[in-house]
Amino acid sequence: MILALAGNPNCGKTTLFNALTGANARTGNFPGVTVTRSTGVCRARPDVTLVDLPGVYALRPFSDEERVTRAYLLGGEPDAIISIADATCPARSLYLTLQLLELGVPVVLALNVMDALRAGGGAVDTAGLAQALGIPVVPVSAALGEGLDTLLDTAVRAAQGTPPDPWRALAPGAVQGCVRTLARVLADEARRAGLPPVLAATQWLDDAHGDHVPEAARQAVARMERETGLTRGEALPTARFAQVDRLTRFFTLPQTLPGHRRSARIDRVLTGRYTAYPAMAALLGSVFYLTFHIVGPYLSRLLAHAIAWLADAADGALWALDARPLLRALVREGVFAGVGSVAAFLPVILVLFFFLSLLEDTGYLARVAFVTDCPLRRLGLSGQSAVPLLLGFGCSVPAVLAARTLPARRDRVLTILLTPWMSCSAKAPVYAAFAAAFFPQRSAVVFLVLYALGIGTAAGAAPLLGRTVLRGEAASFVMELPDYRWPDARSVLRRMWVRTKEFLARAFTVILAASIGVWVLRTFTPAWRVAANADESLLAAAGRVIAPVFQPLGFGDWRAATALVTGLLAKETVLSTLGVLLGGELTAALPQVFSPEAAASFLVFTALYAPCVAAQAAMRQELGSRLAAFAAAAGYCAAAWCTAAVVYRIAIWI
Repeated sequence: MILALAGNPNCGKTTLFNALTGANARTGNFPGVTVTRSTGVCRARPDVTLVDLPGVYALRPFSDEERVTRAYLLGGEPDAIISIADATCPARSLYLTLQLLELGVPVVLALNVMDALRAGGGAVDTAGLAQALGIPVVPVSAALGEGLDTLLDTAVRAAQGTPPDPWRALAPGAVQGCVRTLARVLADEARRAGLPPVLAATQWLDDAHGDHVPEAARQAVARMERETGLTRGEALPTARFAQVDRLTRFFTLPQTLPGHRRSARIDRVLTGRYTAYPAMAALLGSVFYLTFHIVGPYLSRLLAHAIAWLADAADGALWALDARPLLRALVREGVFAGVGSVAAFLPVILVLFFFLSLLEDTGYLARVAFVTDCPLRRLGLSGQSAVPLLLGFGCSVPAVLAARTLPARRDRVLTILLTPWMSCSAKAPVYAAFAAAFFPQRSAVVFLVLYALGIGTAAGAAPLLGRTVLRGEAASFVMELPDYRWPDARSVLRRMWVRTKEFLARAFTVILAASIGVWVLRTFTPAWRVAANADESLLAAAGRVIAPVFQPLGFGDWRAATALVTGLLAKETVLSTLGVLLGGELTAALPQVFSPEAAASFLVFTALYAPCVAAQAAMRQELGSRLAAFAAAAGYCAAAWCTAAVVYRIAIWI
């Protein structure tokens, strides 16, 4: 049996899902889109599977979330729908519940956050509400685990029963009369489309499609417009909201909940006119500082030691088995050195996702989107793009994946395309090494300029892309800020693991193949003999072919070109490749290949050119097109080449 969970964002749907499924959950995308759903088996009822659908406010066919949620519910897979509503603000949640009644699927209403409602002195007449809606109503508290067994049993019984009366969604009157006429007139068309007649009728009013319909439908709409004084696009939502108002009479709501009062006091600082941006900088700066300078590096060093121990153990085992030296070199230098460099970065990803999950669970990330909406809208984006762009300073892979939460495809694609220009943490070692070698007294300025260069390039590219290949306005951004709450440990850890697992699935498959490929190119000559030194290798031969491309940028040496190419594997390998090819201490070795002007040009190119293959793989999946991902990579390289050439010419002139 399959039960679908539907509800608004921040209504506790995911907390309820986690409480019912525990560790038996798995995530995946709906076919053809990047909207995530979670599927899990109930711990108490192994015969019941729960599907956690994207959070939506309505079932209009506009955003991806709304389209896929409605398509899934109409697809015949779920046996029943559990509509999760926040009992502390029922008006917002009941609008979606009324639409669910029209789908022809059994529905159970779960009134969540009942503990908060009771704490504020509120109450709900669940029996009266159930009679008015014609569906079971179950009070629950997902965070405390209250009422979950009752909810599950009620949903199973409902799935074995009949669908609710869809006419309960609209009060008697002109609008319901019009919908009844349309349902009768459009019955044959609805049957061919596989839609319930009532849903077909309301969809026809919602979408405002009026061509090629019977005259009786036109007359019914005209009569409704005369009686209500509203257009057909306004009449149906107005009637639904009127029905919601009638249903809220079953609720006794306190004037102000304790959580609302606490959130209002905190928001005076975190979203205040003069304090919002300093507070955001302090909080997010602390997260990035702890992640990339304290906790993350410490854990990375521990993991690096563990990987080195495993590499030694594997090498010793191969030695004991009398394996060929070439095979031992492949395992040590190709597998462990390549994949190990990414694996050593894994703790940083885990720590970053842990802190961001904490901020998300407390409700602060919603405030980040709210605070940054105004400046981002000037670039053709909305505040919802803030979190993916901020993540880009840590790692492009989770940043690209985070963009899937944006409801409009145009905003999602534009955010994905801008994200790689945020200098990820993997570029920091390259910046540090070159700054120490060429600009030791101005290292901080070098970092500041390079980070600002990426931000400025994205800010310039956003309006350009918005007026050309991604024409259109940023999606309207309406959100209700959730109350601050203590994070749920199980929810935070699960969210952290799900996102990290996605990173591992993409990074390790691509990185392993690419690492082996780089090892082969560095080990063999063009005649496929083992190279005596790096100068004779296939990698050197390929580097010499590519090197002239970078001559106008001041670094036409094949070793510099090769380092940039291997940097597509992972940005850290720019430095490791130069270390292998140049030998010795990099601070002293780099001036052998680069002049100060060429070093500045090289840093600019490194800051702006195409991201690593793991990020490109994530972009390919999120954009849904290999061609689009390839075009984006080519665009990054072109922008980097042009900017680096200008910087080099200016540096020479100065």
